[in-house]
Amino acid sequence: MAMAELDQHPELDVLPEWPTETVAVLVTQDTESGAPHAIPVSWPVRAGDRRILISLRHNRGSLVRLRARPEVALVIVGGGDVALCARGTARVVREELQPDGEYAGVEITVTVIDDHRQGAFAVADGIRRTVLDPSELAALEHRVTELRELADP
Repeated sequence: MAMAELDQHPELDVLPEWPTETVAVLVTQDTESGAPHAIPVSWPVRAGDRRILISLRHNRGSLVRLRARPEVALVIVGGGDVALCARGTARVVREELQPDGEYAGVEITVTVIDDHRQGAFAVADGIRRTVLDPSELAALEHRVTELRELADP
């Protein structure tokens, strides 16, 4: 295979829809070395054709990293045959999401959507979590509702 062929990768023009309960993987860059850091992110919100909203906990390093280096990637593998990597820039749009203020609302403005679907198989379900603490589920649902409100201008 020629190098030019390897450089070609299918891209999507717009973000597809994915199930609410989708777990994605956010990749940020170390502030000094540029090394990638990947973390799971619960229930990303599609906020338009090229915009995604997520919640990030304040006591984790991802917020520090994306404030210093806003270039991020979000890998989404979800039901309905969604398999993509959304690359773009992130910024905090709300410092404290309710109900407890422990999470910040982050907007990813997507510049490239890599399409990772393959003709040989379809993604039926993505990563799923079992919630062990009902109060945490209620808090997550509240944060996602707030993110959806931010998505609608």
